[in-house]
Formats: sequence, C-alpha cells, structure tokens
Amino acid sequence: MSGGGIVWLTGLSGAGKSTLATALAARLGAHRPVEVLDGDEVRRYVSAGLGFSREDRDTNVQRIAYVARLLAKHGVLVLVAAISPYADTRAAVQALSADAGHPFVEIFVDAPLATVTARDVKGLYARARAHPEDMPHFTGVSDPYEPPAAPAVTVHTDREPLAASAQRIVDALVARGLVAPG
Repeated sequence: MSGGGIVWLTGLSGAGKSTLATALAARLGAHRPVEVLDGDEVRRYVSAGLGFSREDRDTNVQRIAYVARLLAKHGVLVLVAAISPYADTRAAVQALSADAGHPFVEIFVDAPLATVTARDVKGLYARARAHPEDMPHFTGVSDPYEPPAAPAVTVHTDREPLAASAQRIVDALVARGLVAPG
C-alpha cells in the first residue's frame, strides 16, 4: 500500500471535482500520503499564460499528469480534480501513468449542465452563453466535454450526497489496493 497512484476526477466545471478531492484527501490523508492537484490552482501556478484552445487545454492536462506522476513515484496518492474535457488526452495520460507503473483510476464526476450552471458562483456559464465571443472555448457550452467511456466510478453529484460519492470512490481504491480497508 506504500505505492503511489493517480485518481483522476473529470467532469464539467462545477460538477464537484474539487469538493470530492478535498473530502477524499481529508479522509485518506491520515492513512497515507495524499496530495490534491486542483485544475484551477495548477492553471494559476503551473500553466499561467495558457488559454482554452484544445492545444492549451491538452498542454495543461499533460502538465498536471506530469506532476501527478512525479508525486506518485514517491508513494503519494494523487487526487487530480481537472475538467480534462477530451477523452483521447485522458487516455494518453493514463497510458503514461501505466508506463510509469502508477495505477490510474478515472472517476467521472457527473452532473447535468443545468445543475452545474445553477451551482456556478462565478457566473461563467451565464457569461459564456451571453457573450460567446469572450469565452469561445467554454466546456459544455461552446466546446465539447467527452465523458469517459469506462470510468472506474461514476458519481452523480446532482443526486448523491458527498459522503456517498466519496465512499464509492474509496471502495474502488480499496478494491485496487490503493488504500487500506476500513
């Protein structure tokens, strides 16, 4: 159980990825090294200057995955909370993790567009709809989000309590030997 691994939480903005990652880190951090890589924070500090074109989004995801692999190499369970909208890019970072010998667990944090729009405290969805010229590549509005075809776990944050979603993820991690039972 000392080996590292990567838990990749993907979904629309506002789906609950960061909330889940934070809850999981609080729960698991007492038992093993855990680190959260939040997409917004990585974009601010590691990928500053990137835009939202497909190329820039892919570069951002690749940078997140690189940092995650470095941490996993040192026995850290890395919880990535990033939109990562493109299936082929997620598959590529999963393959790189496998090549490095790090388990990669993809979690689909699913919430309908109406739910994430209602949760949007920054007003980004409303702005993307009202002024598409200002936000030409907004995931879920003017740019696609490609849901995972076969995630390890799908959580429905619009109809499932946080604790239930977190427990289902923990169960999947226990089943894969990434965290101890109990």
